[in-house]
Amino acid sequence: MAKPVSGKIIYDLRKKIQEIKYDLNQLNESPSEIPELITSANLLRSNEFLSKINKKKTELVSVYEEYSEALEVILSSVFEIQKDLKEILKTQSSMIDTQEKKSSKSKNTKK
Repeated sequence: MAKPVSGKIIYDLRKKIQEIKYDLNQLNESPSEIPELITSANLLRSNEFLSKINKKKTELVSVYEEYSEALEVILSSVFEIQKDLKEILKTQSSMIDTQEKKSSKSKNTKK
């Protein structure tokens, strides 16, 4: 059986994803060019900006990976439960059929 995953783990991961997305949106406001600075200073600022975005995107991918793994565990549990329920229904259905056959036989013998 798959390892259990609580709803809290899913909630925490989803919250973390939202926080990282918010941080990324804040970073997407690219620093404006300052004409007084030399080109190399602007390139350095741009590089720092791109590094921050890259780090956040890497973090986001990592959290999405954890999130999808947790969802896969839950989904596999759901499929196991579904399989068990199908077996229970088959068993109950066969029991009902058996009872109906016995009931109809006893009615036929009484007539």
